[in-house]
Amino acid sequence: MTVNQILSTKGKEVYSVLSSTTVYEALKVMGEKNIGAILVIDGTELKGILSERDYARKIVLKDKSSKETFVHEIMESNVITISLSDNLDSCMELMSSKRIRHLPVVDNDIVVGIISISDVVKSIIEIQKDTINHLNSYISQ
Repeated sequence: MTVNQILSTKGKEVYSVLSSTTVYEALKVMGEKNIGAILVIDGTELKGILSERDYARKIVLKDKSSKETFVHEIMESNVITISLSDNLDSCMELMSSKRIRHLPVVDNDIVVGIISISDVVKSIIEIQKDTINHLNSYISQ
């Protein structure tokens, strides 16, 4: 299964904030959209990603104010991305080896989607269900 297939089921909606947004405002968007990370995009350029983990470690534990800190100050700017043609196994390997939970999908230098570890796990479960059903029908014949 490819990233494109996952996005065709999940949808390609991308939520983002500007790097000049306050962390507080970014967290409000994350809460409204019920997401654990948000992309930081200025214009069409992917600048970074901000996660709940970034907030916990770089704001809460350092006793900073989310209303006075800008996203660019705490975001992860070294963003690992994937393409529409990448497969599920490579995504799982990346997420495991880099210890990340979200992968922005980039096509021609434009963000076209994002997948989470949850999306990958759901897809793997669906593939396994299909395999089990196929094997059951083969055995039943």
